[in-house]
Amino acid sequence: MPELKKRSVDIDGHRTSVSMEAPFWDALREIADKKSLSVNQLIATIDKDRTGNLSSAIRVYVLRAFRN
Repeated sequence: MPELKKRSVDIDGHRTSVSMEAPFWDALREIADKKSLSVNQLIATIDKDRTGNLSSAIRVYVLRAFRN
């Protein structure tokens, strides 16, 4: 199982940590690049629509993006 990577992100001026496996970070960067966004900007967008844990919301977002 891939090791969790913890990264600090800035969401609308608020610093927080997100822990996810490296493949999810790679996929998130790929999605952000395709949308001409920074990873922080994309995470802020995901954060606005989430109802639960941020890491889980990001994983679901990545899964949905690759399914579409």
